[in-house]
Amino acid sequence: MLKLVPKERKNYGTYETGVNEMGLVYAEIDLISVDDLVLHRRGYLDEDKIKQVKVKALVDSGAYMLCINENVRAQLDLPIIEKQFGTLADETLIEFDVVGPVEVRFENRSTSVRATVLPGDAEILLGAIPMEDMDVLIDPRGEKLVVNPKHPYVATKHLK
Repeated sequence: MLKLVPKERKNYGTYETGVNEMGLVYAEIDLISVDDLVLHRRGYLDEDKIKQVKVKALVDSGAYMLCINENVRAQLDLPIIEKQFGTLADETLIEFDVVGPVEVRFENRSTSVRATVLPGDAEILLGAIPMEDMDVLIDPRGEKLVVNPKHPYVATKHLK
């Protein structure tokens, strides 16, 4: 008699630079209120009062912007810049707030961007624009976000 043995499930673990779940690439990033950073630089706000949060973000090169949820927006107290319309992955058209600026930090890289606010506690997405500006790449073999190995110390931009 043939006995079927269930396939062993791969145990996805945490990497130093990101988190991996079922083939999706996640990264731990820091999000910081740029308004607070400016106030601190000008001497109006103590460093320990700068609003910031460490989050696990889905690295999504198909998304353009940084997408945060309402909870993160509230924690960082990010002001609304404008309202826009967008289409979700399921083709639903929604109106959303664009907030910011917010500084994104990953390893030795950072960038300041606007963020789209998704409803409720939606998953945070790190899109193509902040990735390009930080000169980071998705490593498909390692299934993680990495600093561009061609430019490990300083982000390099294509200016043409």
